[in-house]
Amino acid sequence: MNLGGTLRINKFACFTLAFVLFLIIYWRSGTSSYPTEKSHLVNLKSLLKAAILAAEGGGKKVLDGKNHILNVKSKGKTLEGANDPVTDVDYASHCAMYYGLKHTFNNIDVVSEEHSKSDSSCEEVPAFDLEPDIPGNLNIEQMLDELVLAKDVVVWIDPLDATQEYTEKLYQYVTTMVCVAIRGVPIIGVIHYPFTQQTYWAWYTKKTSANMPLVPHKEENREHPRVVISRSHPGKVATVAKSAFGDKSNVSKAAGAGFKVMEVVNGTYDLYLHVTTIKKWDICAGDAILKAVDGKMTTMKGDNIDYSADGHVAVTDGILVTRYDHDYYLKKMPSIIHSMH
Repeated sequence: MNLGGTLRINKFACFTLAFVLFLIIYWRSGTSSYPTEKSHLVNLKSLLKAAILAAEGGGKKVLDGKNHILNVKSKGKTLEGANDPVTDVDYASHCAMYYGLKHTFNNIDVVSEEHSKSDSSCEEVPAFDLEPDIPGNLNIEQMLDELVLAKDVVVWIDPLDATQEYTEKLYQYVTTMVCVAIRGVPIIGVIHYPFTQQTYWAWYTKKTSANMPLVPHKEENREHPRVVISRSHPGKVATVAKSAFGDKSNVSKAAGAGFKVMEVVNGTYDLYLHVTTIKKWDICAGDAILKAVDGKMTTMKGDNIDYSADGHVAVTDGILVTRYDHDYYLKKMPSIIHSMH
Protein backbone atom coordinates (compact mmCIF):
# COMPACT_ATOMS: atom_id res chain seq x y z
CA MET A 1 0.00 0.00 0.00
CA ASN A 2 1.47 3.31 -1.07
CA LEU A 3 0.47 5.90 1.54
CA GLY A 4 2.95 8.39 0.21
CA GLY A 5 1.55 8.45 -3.35
CA THR A 6 0.38 11.68 -4.98
CA LEU A 7 -3.28 12.67 -5.43
CA ARG A 8 -4.24 12.80 -9.10
CA ILE A 9 -6.72 15.56 -10.03
CA ASN A 10 -9.18 14.76 -12.81
CA LYS A 11 -9.16 17.98 -14.82
CA PHE A 12 -12.21 17.02 -16.89
CA ALA A 13 -14.29 16.37 -13.75
CA CYS A 14 -13.25 19.72 -12.27
CA PHE A 15 -14.14 21.54 -15.47
CA THR A 16 -17.54 19.84 -15.62
CA LEU A 17 -18.30 20.70 -12.00
CA ALA A 18 -17.31 24.34 -12.51
CA PHE A 19 -19.45 24.58 -15.65
CA VAL A 20 -22.50 23.11 -13.87
CA LEU A 21 -22.07 25.58 -10.99
CA PHE A 22 -21.85 28.45 -13.50
CA LEU A 23 -25.10 27.35 -15.15
CA ILE A 24 -26.88 27.14 -11.79
CA ILE A 25 -25.72 30.62 -10.78
CA TYR A 26 -26.64 32.06 -14.19
CA TRP A 27 -30.08 30.46 -14.16
CA ARG A 28 -30.89 31.66 -10.64
CA SER A 29 -29.72 35.20 -11.32
CA GLY A 30 -30.81 35.78 -14.90
CA THR A 31 -34.14 34.04 -15.54
CA SER A 32 -36.42 35.02 -12.71
CA SER A 33 -40.18 35.28 -13.29
CA TYR A 34 -39.90 38.95 -14.16
CA PRO A 35 -36.59 40.26 -15.36
CA THR A 36 -34.16 42.61 -13.71
CA GLU A 37 -32.88 45.72 -15.42
CA LYS A 38 -29.88 43.82 -16.78
CA SER A 39 -31.93 40.96 -18.18
CA HIS A 40 -32.55 40.68 -21.91
CA LEU A 41 -35.43 38.23 -21.54
CA VAL A 42 -39.11 38.47 -20.65
CA ASN A 43 -41.27 35.62 -19.38
CA LEU A 44 -44.52 35.80 -21.39
CA LYS A 45 -46.50 33.87 -18.79
CA SER A 46 -45.55 36.47 -16.20
CA LEU A 47 -46.34 39.24 -18.67
CA LEU A 48 -49.80 37.74 -19.26
CA LYS A 49 -50.47 37.82 -15.51
CA ALA A 50 -49.24 41.41 -15.33
CA ALA A 51 -51.44 42.38 -18.29
CA ILE A 52 -54.52 41.03 -16.51
CA LEU A 53 -53.58 42.81 -13.29
CA ALA A 54 -52.98 46.04 -15.23
CA ALA A 55 -56.34 45.93 -17.04
CA GLU A 56 -58.22 45.11 -13.86
CA GLY A 57 -56.27 47.70 -11.85
CA GLY A 58 -57.08 50.36 -14.41
CA GLY A 59 -60.68 49.17 -14.37
CA LYS A 60 -60.85 49.76 -10.63
CA LYS A 61 -59.81 53.38 -11.19
CA VAL A 62 -62.51 53.69 -13.85
CA LEU A 63 -65.11 52.20 -11.54
CA ASP A 64 -64.07 54.37 -8.58
CA GLY A 65 -64.09 57.53 -10.69
CA LYS A 66 -67.68 57.41 -11.91
CA ASN A 67 -69.01 59.19 -8.81
CA HIS A 68 -66.40 61.94 -8.84
CA ILE A 69 -66.05 65.11 -10.89
CA LEU A 70 -64.59 63.91 -14.18
CA ASN A 71 -63.00 67.20 -15.23
CA VAL A 72 -63.71 66.51 -18.90
CA LYS A 73 -61.35 68.12 -21.39
CA SER A 74 -60.90 67.77 -25.12
CA LYS A 75 -57.80 66.46 -26.84
CA GLY A 76 -59.13 68.06 -30.02
CA LYS A 77 -61.26 66.94 -32.92
CA THR A 78 -60.99 63.76 -34.90
CA LEU A 79 -60.62 63.95 -38.67
CA GLU A 80 -64.39 63.51 -38.85
CA GLY A 81 -64.99 66.46 -36.53
CA ALA A 82 -66.01 64.45 -33.46
CA ASN A 83 -64.84 65.55 -30.03
CA ASP A 84 -62.01 63.47 -28.51
CA PRO A 85 -62.51 63.80 -24.74
CA VAL A 86 -60.22 62.90 -21.86
CA THR A 87 -60.96 62.89 -18.13
CA ASP A 88 -59.06 62.67 -14.88
CA VAL A 89 -60.17 59.03 -14.75
CA ASP A 90 -58.32 58.32 -18.02
CA TYR A 91 -55.16 59.65 -16.39
CA ALA A 92 -55.72 57.75 -13.14
CA SER A 93 -56.19 54.49 -15.02
CA HIS A 94 -53.13 55.22 -17.18
CA CYS A 95 -51.08 55.86 -14.05
CA ALA A 96 -52.04 52.50 -12.50
CA MET A 97 -51.60 50.51 -15.70
CA TYR A 98 -48.52 52.11 -17.27
CA TYR A 99 -46.38 52.41 -14.14
CA GLY A 100 -47.49 49.06 -12.78
CA LEU A 101 -46.23 47.45 -15.97
CA LYS A 102 -43.04 49.53 -16.22
CA HIS A 103 -42.11 48.89 -12.60
CA THR A 104 -42.64 45.15 -13.11
CA PHE A 105 -40.88 44.94 -16.47
CA ASN A 106 -38.47 47.83 -16.74
CA ASN A 107 -36.90 46.60 -19.98
CA ILE A 108 -39.93 46.64 -22.31
CA ASP A 109 -41.67 49.36 -24.30
CA VAL A 110 -45.16 50.35 -23.11
CA VAL A 111 -47.29 52.55 -25.37
CA SER A 112 -50.37 54.18 -23.85
CA GLU A 113 -53.17 56.31 -25.26
CA GLU A 114 -52.62 58.81 -22.45
CA HIS A 115 -49.58 60.53 -21.00
CA SER A 116 -48.89 61.08 -17.33
CA LYS A 117 -49.82 64.45 -15.91
CA SER A 118 -47.34 66.17 -13.61
CA ASP A 119 -48.20 63.83 -10.74
CA SER A 120 -45.28 62.35 -8.84
CA SER A 121 -47.58 59.77 -7.21
CA CYS A 122 -47.53 57.83 -10.50
CA GLU A 123 -43.88 57.07 -9.93
CA GLU A 124 -44.83 55.47 -6.61
CA VAL A 125 -47.14 52.88 -8.18
CA PRO A 126 -45.72 49.51 -7.05
CA ALA A 127 -44.78 46.63 -9.30
CA PHE A 128 -47.40 43.93 -9.70
CA ASP A 129 -47.14 40.94 -7.37
CA LEU A 130 -47.04 38.04 -9.81
CA GLU A 131 -46.58 35.26 -7.26
CA PRO A 132 -50.18 34.64 -6.09
CA ASP A 133 -52.69 32.95 -8.39
CA ILE A 134 -55.05 35.38 -10.11
CA PRO A 135 -58.62 34.56 -9.03
CA GLY A 136 -60.58 32.96 -11.85
CA ASN A 137 -57.44 32.35 -13.91
CA LEU A 138 -55.92 29.28 -12.32
CA ASN A 139 -55.26 27.70 -15.71
CA ILE A 140 -52.49 30.24 -16.25
CA GLU A 141 -50.38 28.47 -13.63
CA GLN A 142 -50.59 25.24 -15.61
CA MET A 143 -48.99 26.88 -18.64
CA LEU A 144 -45.31 26.61 -19.41
CA ASP A 145 -42.97 29.57 -19.13
CA GLU A 146 -41.89 31.10 -22.42
CA LEU A 147 -38.96 33.48 -22.65
CA VAL A 148 -38.58 36.05 -25.43
CA LEU A 149 -36.16 38.88 -26.07
CA ALA A 150 -37.26 42.07 -24.33
CA LYS A 151 -36.30 44.16 -27.34
CA ASP A 152 -38.96 42.36 -29.38
CA VAL A 153 -41.79 43.18 -26.94
CA VAL A 154 -44.17 46.14 -27.14
CA VAL A 155 -47.14 46.50 -24.79
CA TRP A 156 -50.06 48.65 -25.95
CA ILE A 157 -52.54 49.88 -23.33
CA ASP A 158 -55.83 51.73 -23.50
CA PRO A 159 -56.62 52.99 -19.99
CA LEU A 160 -60.24 53.85 -20.81
CA ASP A 161 -61.84 52.88 -24.09
CA ALA A 162 -65.09 54.72 -24.91
CA THR A 163 -64.38 57.85 -22.85
CA GLN A 164 -67.22 59.76 -24.50
CA GLU A 165 -69.70 57.09 -23.44
CA TYR A 166 -68.18 57.00 -19.96
CA THR A 167 -69.02 60.69 -19.54
CA GLU A 168 -72.57 59.90 -20.75
CA LYS A 169 -72.89 57.02 -18.26
CA LEU A 170 -73.18 54.46 -21.06
CA TYR A 171 -71.00 52.14 -19.06
CA GLN A 172 -71.71 48.95 -21.04
CA TYR A 173 -69.29 50.13 -23.74
CA VAL A 174 -66.39 50.93 -21.41
CA THR A 175 -63.31 48.68 -21.29
CA THR A 176 -59.65 48.78 -20.30
CA MET A 177 -57.24 46.93 -22.57
CA VAL A 178 -53.70 45.55 -22.65
CA CYS A 179 -51.96 43.95 -25.63
CA VAL A 180 -48.55 42.30 -25.92
CA ALA A 181 -47.00 42.34 -29.39
CA ILE A 182 -43.88 40.39 -30.34
CA ARG A 183 -42.03 41.81 -33.36
CA GLY A 184 -45.18 43.69 -34.28
CA VAL A 185 -47.52 40.67 -34.04
CA PRO A 186 -50.24 40.75 -31.33
CA ILE A 187 -49.79 37.65 -29.16
CA ILE A 188 -51.53 38.39 -25.83
CA GLY A 189 -54.74 40.39 -25.47
CA VAL A 190 -56.72 41.39 -22.37
CA ILE A 191 -60.07 43.22 -22.44
CA HIS A 192 -61.65 44.06 -19.09
CA TYR A 193 -65.18 45.36 -18.47
CA PRO A 194 -65.01 47.38 -15.22
CA PHE A 195 -68.77 47.63 -14.69
CA THR A 196 -69.51 43.92 -15.05
CA GLN A 197 -66.14 42.73 -13.72
CA GLN A 198 -65.63 40.50 -16.75
CA THR A 199 -62.13 39.93 -18.08
CA TYR A 200 -61.40 38.19 -21.36
CA TRP A 201 -57.85 37.21 -22.25
CA ALA A 202 -56.06 35.15 -24.85
CA TRP A 203 -52.52 33.98 -25.52
CA TYR A 204 -52.28 33.11 -29.19
CA THR A 205 -51.55 29.39 -29.83
CA LYS A 206 -51.70 28.72 -26.08
CA LYS A 207 -54.93 29.35 -24.15
CA THR A 208 -57.86 31.69 -23.65
CA SER A 209 -59.79 32.67 -20.54
CA ALA A 210 -62.39 30.13 -19.46
CA ASN A 211 -65.23 32.56 -20.25
CA MET A 212 -64.29 32.93 -23.93
CA PRO A 213 -67.47 32.04 -25.85
CA LEU A 214 -67.68 29.21 -28.36
CA VAL A 215 -69.55 30.41 -31.44
CA PRO A 216 -70.58 28.04 -34.26
CA HIS A 217 -70.17 29.09 -37.86
CA LYS A 218 -73.45 29.88 -39.63
CA GLU A 219 -73.12 29.71 -43.39
CA GLU A 220 -76.42 31.51 -43.95
CA ASN A 221 -75.18 34.64 -42.16
CA ARG A 222 -72.83 35.42 -45.02
CA GLU A 223 -75.67 36.63 -47.23
CA HIS A 224 -77.20 38.94 -44.62
CA PRO A 225 -74.46 39.72 -42.10
CA ARG A 226 -74.99 41.57 -38.87
CA VAL A 227 -72.62 44.54 -39.06
CA VAL A 228 -71.52 46.75 -36.18
CA ILE A 229 -70.02 50.19 -36.83
CA SER A 230 -68.81 53.09 -34.72
CA ARG A 231 -71.35 55.13 -32.80
CA SER A 232 -69.20 58.27 -32.77
CA HIS A 233 -67.13 57.85 -35.98
CA PRO A 234 -69.51 56.19 -38.46
CA GLY A 235 -68.62 58.22 -41.54
CA LYS A 236 -70.64 57.00 -44.53
CA VAL A 237 -70.19 53.34 -43.66
CA ALA A 238 -73.81 52.71 -42.63
CA THR A 239 -75.03 53.55 -46.11
CA VAL A 240 -72.31 51.80 -48.10
CA ALA A 241 -72.41 48.67 -45.92
CA LYS A 242 -76.00 48.13 -46.99
CA SER A 243 -75.06 48.42 -50.65
CA ALA A 244 -72.07 46.09 -50.25
CA PHE A 245 -73.68 43.41 -48.11
CA GLY A 246 -77.28 43.68 -49.33
CA ASP A 247 -80.51 45.15 -48.04
CA LYS A 248 -81.03 42.22 -45.69
CA SER A 249 -77.85 43.01 -43.79
CA ASN A 250 -78.39 44.56 -40.37
CA VAL A 251 -76.19 47.56 -39.49
CA SER A 252 -75.98 48.62 -35.82
CA LYS A 253 -73.98 51.29 -34.01
CA ALA A 254 -71.98 50.76 -30.83
CA ALA A 255 -69.14 52.45 -28.98
CA GLY A 256 -65.68 51.36 -27.95
CA ALA A 257 -63.42 49.35 -30.26
CA GLY A 258 -62.84 46.78 -27.52
CA PHE A 259 -66.59 46.34 -27.03
CA LYS A 260 -67.26 45.97 -30.77
CA VAL A 261 -64.48 43.42 -31.28
CA MET A 262 -65.79 41.32 -28.38
CA GLU A 263 -69.32 41.52 -29.83
CA VAL A 264 -67.91 39.84 -32.95
CA VAL A 265 -66.00 37.32 -30.84
CA ASN A 266 -69.14 36.38 -28.90
CA GLY A 267 -71.26 36.09 -32.05
CA THR A 268 -73.59 39.06 -31.61
CA TYR A 269 -72.30 40.45 -34.92
CA ASP A 270 -70.70 38.82 -37.93
CA LEU A 271 -68.36 41.69 -38.68
CA TYR A 272 -67.12 45.00 -37.35
CA LEU A 273 -66.36 47.57 -40.00
CA HIS A 274 -64.48 50.80 -39.34
CA VAL A 275 -63.63 53.10 -42.24
CA THR A 276 -61.98 56.10 -40.56
CA THR A 277 -58.63 56.44 -38.78
CA ILE A 278 -58.24 54.35 -35.63
CA LYS A 279 -55.38 54.09 -33.12
CA LYS A 280 -53.49 50.88 -32.42
CA TRP A 281 -54.11 50.93 -28.65
CA ASP A 282 -57.82 50.69 -29.53
CA ILE A 283 -57.47 47.48 -31.52
CA CYS A 284 -54.31 45.57 -30.53
CA ALA A 285 -55.88 43.59 -27.65
CA GLY A 286 -58.88 42.67 -29.78
CA ASP A 287 -56.58 41.64 -32.62
CA ALA A 288 -54.73 39.22 -30.34
CA ILE A 289 -57.96 37.73 -28.99
CA LEU A 290 -59.34 37.29 -32.52
CA LYS A 291 -56.20 35.43 -33.60
CA ALA A 292 -56.56 33.07 -30.64
CA VAL A 293 -60.15 32.10 -31.59
CA ASP A 294 -59.34 31.81 -35.32
CA GLY A 295 -60.94 35.14 -36.14
CA LYS A 296 -59.21 37.88 -38.08
CA MET A 297 -58.58 41.60 -38.18
CA THR A 298 -57.04 43.36 -41.16
CA THR A 299 -57.23 46.76 -42.79
CA MET A 300 -60.00 47.15 -45.36
CA LYS A 301 -57.28 46.51 -47.97
CA GLY A 302 -56.51 43.13 -46.39
CA ASP A 303 -53.20 44.07 -44.77
CA ASN A 304 -52.17 42.81 -41.34
CA ILE A 305 -51.52 45.55 -38.79
CA ASP A 306 -47.97 46.05 -37.48
CA TYR A 307 -47.79 46.89 -33.76
CA SER A 308 -44.06 47.61 -33.60
CA ALA A 309 -42.99 50.50 -31.37
CA ASP A 310 -41.37 52.44 -34.20
CA GLY A 311 -44.44 52.38 -36.43
CA HIS A 312 -47.20 54.96 -36.74
CA VAL A 313 -49.81 54.76 -33.97
CA ALA A 314 -52.71 55.28 -36.39
CA VAL A 315 -54.28 52.88 -38.86
CA THR A 316 -55.63 54.95 -41.76
CA ASP A 317 -57.00 52.24 -44.07
CA GLY A 318 -59.92 51.25 -41.84
CA ILE A 319 -60.36 47.79 -40.31
CA LEU A 320 -62.40 44.69 -41.02
CA VAL A 321 -63.04 42.37 -38.07
CA THR A 322 -64.60 38.92 -38.41
CA ARG A 323 -64.75 35.64 -36.56
CA TYR A 324 -65.58 33.70 -39.75
CA ASP A 325 -65.55 34.24 -43.53
CA HIS A 326 -62.99 37.03 -43.49
CA ASP A 327 -61.84 36.52 -47.08
CA TYR A 328 -65.45 36.48 -48.29
CA TYR A 329 -66.16 39.88 -46.75
CA LEU A 330 -62.76 41.22 -47.75
CA LYS A 331 -63.67 40.76 -51.42
CA LYS A 332 -66.51 43.26 -50.89
CA MET A 333 -64.21 45.93 -49.48
CA PRO A 334 -63.19 47.50 -52.83
CA SER A 335 -66.80 48.53 -53.48
CA ILE A 336 -66.99 50.07 -50.01
CA ILE A 337 -63.67 51.88 -50.41
CA HIS A 338 -64.82 53.20 -53.80
CA SER A 339 -68.13 54.39 -52.31
CA MET A 340 -66.29 56.30 -49.57
CA HIS A 341 -64.47 58.53 -52.07
